[in-house]
Amino acid sequence: MSDYRYLRSLADADSLPALNPEYVHCRPALGLGDLDPPPRVLLLYGSLRERSYSRLAVEEAARLLQFFGCETRIFDPSDLPLPDQITDDDHPAVHELREHSLWSEAQVWCSPERHGQITGIMKTQIDHLPLAYKGLRPTQGRTLAVMQVCAGSQSFNSINTLRVLGRWMRMFTIPNQSSVAKAYEEFDEAGRMKPSSYYDRIVDVMEELVRFTVLLRPHADQLVDRYSERKDRNEPAMTPADDAAIVTRTLADKGAR
Repeated sequence: MSDYRYLRSLADADSLPALNPEYVHCRPALGLGDLDPPPRVLLLYGSLRERSYSRLAVEEAARLLQFFGCETRIFDPSDLPLPDQITDDDHPAVHELREHSLWSEAQVWCSPERHGQITGIMKTQIDHLPLAYKGLRPTQGRTLAVMQVCAGSQSFNSINTLRVLGRWMRMFTIPNQSSVAKAYEEFDEAGRMKPSSYYDRIVDVMEELVRFTVLLRPHADQLVDRYSERKDRNEPAMTPADDAAIVTRTLADKGAR
């Protein structure tokens, strides 16, 4: 991990003061699939402010994910250039972001709402993640949780946009989501989230993300296996058994007519 320049460290990773242990499953995906190796989760946030509430929310999410047995990485977008600003996006922050995305099985995206939408820095990170990269797909088949923080009353504009982007990036966006209203009231001076229904919802979302990630893990490649892409790669999918089954069905259809 020390080789990476653009990952944020997570302070007090084992401290969960707002979590009531009486009601929490430490392994929410138990029984849904193989928990080894730990699910790998990349977390992205959408503000460069020193006291960024989207970053603070992502840090709370990362602590919960680690408590649930996951491995997490929080990407720091502070040096990320704009898309197309540098020829071929040849910048170390871009290369590292893509590497972390390829590493991940799941992702968490959290953006502030600004002018009714996600922020430019949030969109920049997603725009630097191509659908295809060196023959690999940095986002396809990953599970995704979306969150937003609001300066005023609760809104869902940013998370709705993040859902659209997740679908476009061929990710499996989980049903649950988090929107924190008046975020400036929800964190203490140390940047930790206070106990509240908003915190409880983040716990819900992270539990669900772990469950879906483990549930889909053995099927991820098959779920995104596409006819059009096999055709483009000239990779026939037919096995002798498949071919025989098609012939049998064809003959049966002709006989029925």
